[in-house]
Amino acid sequence: MEDDEEHDMEEQDYEDDDKPLFSPLNPPFRPTRLHVQRSSICSRAYFVVVMVFFHVYILNVIGLLLYVHYNNGSEDLVRGDGRSSTPVSEERTPLASLAPAARDLHVEDHGHSFSLPRIEGIRVGHVQPVSLTPHRTHHMKTISLKPLIFEIPGFLTEEECRVVVQLAQLKGLMESQTTASSLEREESDQPLLSLSTEEVFSLLDLNQDGFIQKEEIVSHSRSQDGTWLNPEKLRQILTGLEANPAGMLTLEDFRQVYNLAQHPMQQPKRNLQRQFKQRSKHTWLYLGPGAHHVLHTLRNRVTSLTRLPPALVELSEPLQVIRFEQGDFSNAHHDSSLSHSEAACSHTRLAGNKSALSEVSCRYLTMLFYLSSVEEGGESTFPVADNRTYEEQDGVDLTDTQETCSRGNLRIKPTAGTALLWYNHLSDGRGWMGELDEYSLHGECPVRRGVKWVAHSWVNVDPDPQQQARYQRLVAQRHQAKSGMEEHYQPLSHSNLHQDL
Repeated sequence: MEDDEEHDMEEQDYEDDDKPLFSPLNPPFRPTRLHVQRSSICSRAYFVVVMVFFHVYILNVIGLLLYVHYNNGSEDLVRGDGRSSTPVSEERTPLASLAPAARDLHVEDHGHSFSLPRIEGIRVGHVQPVSLTPHRTHHMKTISLKPLIFEIPGFLTEEECRVVVQLAQLKGLMESQTTASSLEREESDQPLLSLSTEEVFSLLDLNQDGFIQKEEIVSHSRSQDGTWLNPEKLRQILTGLEANPAGMLTLEDFRQVYNLAQHPMQQPKRNLQRQFKQRSKHTWLYLGPGAHHVLHTLRNRVTSLTRLPPALVELSEPLQVIRFEQGDFSNAHHDSSLSHSEAACSHTRLAGNKSALSEVSCRYLTMLFYLSSVEEGGESTFPVADNRTYEEQDGVDLTDTQETCSRGNLRIKPTAGTALLWYNHLSDGRGWMGELDEYSLHGECPVRRGVKWVAHSWVNVDPDPQQQARYQRLVAQRHQAKSGMEEHYQPLSHSNLHQDL
């Protein structure tokens, strides 16, 4: 019986399986189809959202790359004030050589985060390849470590040397300044007006309080023209004031100091510190916009060789070209000066916003170019190069190249196209310009036969990096203002005129 019941149930199940799943009165239920439709809708929405975010991300990446390119490009960016930037071409715009004044210097308020690259000398005789022109490699040789001097043969071609000489001749040469005798110097230093001690004291005492302060002496350094007090006496008065414990001078104190300034004691001087003398003719060639393309090429090679920021090179002194005839010479001297608080660099003093008793040349490095060869004589001499003690040899005046040129430790014979590079200053240990390298003393031996043509290119750097950066920003802002005026007065603009000199 139980078997029959199980058999009947199985047949009923089979019959149920054979029945249709739905009827007209019982509409179909389609959960599986609806689930597929919802999943498809979600997939499309998710895909659209993902694509939108992907495109936004790509656009952001492209924008970031463009921002980095235009703000950090070493060749296509010109910074005027250290923050804003405008891309320009170095070759196509006349402002390219002056506008990038602050391009390569990034100055912070609490220090400097930039440095002056310095070539390593390795050892005397070391030769390293340098790429200065396309399809050619120059070889730079270390010829001294104190000071650091390099020799680069073939820096200029014969044609380039000839062009520079012709440009100098067209510009016109003038007699180089020579130091007068001690008697002539004393006579020339005498003021045009003869004033009593009380009158000088009254002129220096600006606020008429009966005392002379340091600020009053320094303020005279800008306006005084030597008519009643020459710079040397003014400096001696300042020295006497600083030695006074009170930090100021009364009339009685001033009488003593001024009397010493009027009749200074004769003190023996080291022979190496004698006055600079030379006999030659020279001129200056402008390297900025409108200059001859050979001069632009020369400046660009200096930038490539020294690896310095282009702004430093472009805002430095013009090219000095010198002609030495037979018998002409240049006594040994330093191209740069010792840095001290009472002196301002000539190239940055206008940006200093402060007075200084004197102006000095601040030349980080020197490049000398031989524009001709010399038949006999005319060597460049470094009297104390690589000297261990920097002492005179047997009491001989090594600065007198007329008498002691042969005693110099290092002498280089002029060869057309050869260039010399040396650093006038040591490093300060933080990547900036330090103290004057006393071993950079150099001169030119007398020309015995023939004519000698040379050119000097100096890179001016202020020992104070903040001062240097202020100067470069000031120059950039002035040229931006000048550019705006030229655009405003376009009919009167002469910016397209070409200047050969």
